[in-house]
Amino acid sequence: MAIIDEVVQAHEDALLAYATKLCGGDHHSAEDVVQETWLRAWRHIGKLTEDRGSVRGWLMRVAHNVAIDQHRSRCARPTEVELPEQEAAEAPVVPAPSDAVEARVVVRSALGTLSTVHRSTLAEVYLADRTALSAASVLGVPVGTVKSRVHNAIRVMRKNLCQPVRRFAAA
Repeated sequence: MAIIDEVVQAHEDALLAYATKLCGGDHHSAEDVVQETWLRAWRHIGKLTEDRGSVRGWLMRVAHNVAIDQHRSRCARPTEVELPEQEAAEAPVVPAPSDAVEARVVVRSALGTLSTVHRSTLAEVYLADRTALSAASVLGVPVGTVKSRVHNAIRVMRKNLCQPVRRFAAA
């Protein structure tokens, strides 16, 4: 460990300056290059002796290779771009097709819990898209009755849909 500490202490400033120059002044990319260079130096600690050549030269060459590899890697992948908030808010949200199927199953089940008069009133108002007045004339009841049936039917459906499902009988 003492050998790598000595190498880092002796060459870290020069290596960071060189990597910053290689990365066009991008300090964060330069730090990534230096970190990878130190990792490779630690793996090849046996090569980091002056009798095998210049340690600084070896480090600079490794940093150069790492910077080139990172540049090629960035060029090979498309640039990630975030949409501005305005465009992101305008992006259409497409629901999954399974959501519509699930909603139909849930609504059909909830409608099955209603009385016939409540179910037929909801069908006229929501499924046939009628006003309370026209639904009243089709059903042959007063407008107030249609409004109260719709209110009560929705209240019952909401109550039934919001109750937790009991899977096991209480012992």
